[in-house]
Amino acid sequence: MIPARLGSERLAKKNLVLLAGEPLIVHAIKVAQTSGVFDRIVVNSESGIFGRIARQYDVEFYKRAEHLATADTQSDDVVYDFAIHHATDVIVWVNPTSPLQPHHEVREVVSYFVRAGLDSLVTVKEERVHCNFGGEALNYKLGEKFAKTQDLEAVQRFVYSLMMWRRDPFMAEYERQGHAMLFGRSGFYPVSQLSSLIVKTEEDIRICEHILSGLAQKRGEPLTYFSLSDER
Repeated sequence: MIPARLGSERLAKKNLVLLAGEPLIVHAIKVAQTSGVFDRIVVNSESGIFGRIARQYDVEFYKRAEHLATADTQSDDVVYDFAIHHATDVIVWVNPTSPLQPHHEVREVVSYFVRAGLDSLVTVKEERVHCNFGGEALNYKLGEKFAKTQDLEAVQRFVYSLMMWRRDPFMAEYERQGHAMLFGRSGFYPVSQLSSLIVKTEEDIRICEHILSGLAQKRGEPLTYFSLSDER
């Protein structure tokens, strides 16, 4: 399931912004297709324009109600609505806000979810840097020598490039508790630096453009180093 709300607060019509010549949502459609792990791919939006895009790329379209496409809409409600209307074993949320996520990583995360027998999963980025929370040291200690970053316990930052749930347990939990994003046997899968870049602003789009351009030009080239041959 690829969610695509027409409106967005920080970047207007974000899912239609062109990145490398294609709308942002098309990158999610293509990575879902090339991953080869999905029986069905469904674009989920309140706007018919995404239905036209879905048909163009030979995937399904589900038109959700307008009240499920506001700035106040919660992800739990979007998933529950989708689950009601689509009988399936597992629902995977493929997020258009992570356009650099490689297809092999999608395959790896979904395979892990199934292999581990999970009920819910969210992708994360492991960060080994000194972090504070609420003004307090989170993964390092004050009053001693400054720890090397490689010795720090990793902090897991949510990426949301992929989220997934077993449909029937999700629905049962939602109906019982009113929420179900992380429930039961839940897991967190660390993804790559590319997947962790989340598009929220125009600056994020520009960064993605530069990365894609650089990858296209430099793919396969070895790193070069400053020469020490003339050192005196």
